[in-house]
Amino acid sequence: MSTPDPTPDPEPFTEPFTEPVSAALRDAKARARSAHYTVGTLHRDPDGTVWLECSCGTVLRNGPTWTLDEHVRLHRAEAKYLELSAAAPPGIPRLIEPRY
Repeated sequence: MSTPDPTPDPEPFTEPFTEPVSAALRDAKARARSAHYTVGTLHRDPDGTVWLECSCGTVLRNGPTWTLDEHVRLHRAEAKYLELSAAAPPGIPRLIEPRY
């Protein structure tokens, strides 16, 4: 009994992507990186909470169910999202409606 030939893979996309990344979006990512970096030293409170400050003034700390590293990563991701949302071209499909 012979098995049918498997469906061949579609032709690979070989045309180079030539459209440049939007300068506005590239600048937005750079703004988020440069405006949100940790500064100073790590502090430990008597209750065991560890924290440090972001350059924007937000205090980043661990909590009962998250680590300091998770808070730092979330803060940076939120900052990047806000900058990119503000710089995104009008009409681009979105997962979350912008809050302008």
